Amino acid sequence: MTAMSAQPTPTTVLVTGATGYIGGRLVPRLLEAGHTVKVLVRSPDKIAGVPWRDKVEVVESSLDDGDALREALAGVDVFYYLVHSMAAGAGFEAKEQAMARTAADAAAAAGVRRIVYLGGLHPQGVELSMHMRSREAVGKVFLDSPVDAIVFQAGVVIGSGSASFEMIRHLSETLPLMPAPSWVRNRIEAIAVRDVLYYLVSAASLEGPINRTFDIGCRQVLTYAGMMKEYAAEAGLPYRVVLALPVPAPKLAGMWVALTTPIPLSMAVPLVQSLQHDAVSNEHDIDQYIPQPDGGLTPYRTAVALALGKERDGQVETTWANAGADSDPLPSDPEWAGHKVYIDERTFHGDVDPAHVWTIIEGIGGRNGWYSLPLAWQVRGWLDKLTGGAGLLRGRRHPHTLAAGEVVDWWRVERIEHGRLLRLRAEMRAPGRAWLELSVEPDGGGSRYRQRAIFFPKGLSGRLYWLAVLPFHSLIFPAMARNITRAAQKLADADRAQVTP
Repeated sequence: MTAMSAQPTPTTVLVTGATGYIGGRLVPRLLEAGHTVKVLVRSPDKIAGVPWRDKVEVVESSLDDGDALREALAGVDVFYYLVHSMAAGAGFEAKEQAMARTAADAAAAAGVRRIVYLGGLHPQGVELSMHMRSREAVGKVFLDSPVDAIVFQAGVVIGSGSASFEMIRHLSETLPLMPAPSWVRNRIEAIAVRDVLYYLVSAASLEGPINRTFDIGCRQVLTYAGMMKEYAAEAGLPYRVVLALPVPAPKLAGMWVALTTPIPLSMAVPLVQSLQHDAVSNEHDIDQYIPQPDGGLTPYRTAVALALGKERDGQVETTWANAGADSDPLPSDPEWAGHKVYIDERTFHGDVDPAHVWTIIEGIGGRNGWYSLPLAWQVRGWLDKLTGGAGLLRGRRHPHTLAAGEVVDWWRVERIEHGRLLRLRAEMRAPGRAWLELSVEPDGGGSRYRQRAIFFPKGLSGRLYWLAVLPFHSLIFPAMARNITRAAQKLADADRAQVTP
């Protein structure tokens, strides 16, 4: 047994998955612990707006490029592998294992001392879901490699913005009486995201050779139904009744979760499938290596209270939705030659200062809404959910500020020039690619607001889709331009009223 060093020695670490939910929170905590941090990302623009961007070395590459990964790992002591796809289809598991082997080989060639991986908590001797089976296999790849590996196995992670927490929250808030599959009776040991991060950071300071799995959890076991009831109690909701039906039905349940929560179908199904078995720690050996955090591990209900408080105060660091897949950016205007493109453009002049217009632009979406015909936006969101899309339930991480790569309902921030331009790329289901651009610039003594909806149709269906929504656009977009400018004027008036004695 090797305990954690009393005075952690700063070292050099490489983090993959830094644009994800866990990785995006781990990086600043590693920096706080005194470590030198490198991050490997496919799209550096996705971390352009994070507060720790200038404190890390950014390597632009992918995990299937072994040569680039070996180069990135040069001089690295601890390698955090925090990547897991929620994709599916033929070859998914083989691809995940091949990528892990490439990473393990690169780590060995670079002389890395330790690999740290976060897998899933699961029972032994049962048939696991595809995604849980893949995570177990990836962990085994690292344990069988020449480099020592610490493989943490965690169950449901509770924290502001986590997919598991959002699923519990929306199911509990939406359904006072919930008919549910039999897996809601399964025993679950959750863990607060702060405790996951504590263990991950501590792993860098463990001395000596360690090559094994560690089960981590809060040591409090509830059923999934019990977790929803505890959430409801902490959130001040009436008592929730959960009726467990004797039908597992993971795919049907996944569809129901996708419809009633912000979680898209592609993620809801594997999340539900991972709940088909108990998820309880089989051992607590981690206590012999890493002492529990000050004050002990966070109980489930306390973790819920902390998550609700972070969301209420607008202090959500990362969200599951912001860890989205990369996509092609909007081509520049000259590149439109040879492509069919539809544009709806609106401009609006106002006497208000551009800074106030920008405040409204940057705060658009989520609970702030879209400033025109909310029912029409809601209907389109539900249609998108019914077809497996993102819908409007994803909201946004912070009510007032945005960064590149973040989610705003069914959009993702593709580009942001603070004070001037916001470009959103659509992630809704549509026969083509769509963007929404909102910008503001000084105009005389006031401002000029510009709004562009851009659509690249795919085939005949894309052209017919644009024609079908055109009547709605003729109502929504003019009202949106007017109302954003009016909202900016109200904001300016309120600011003047505050400074007027």
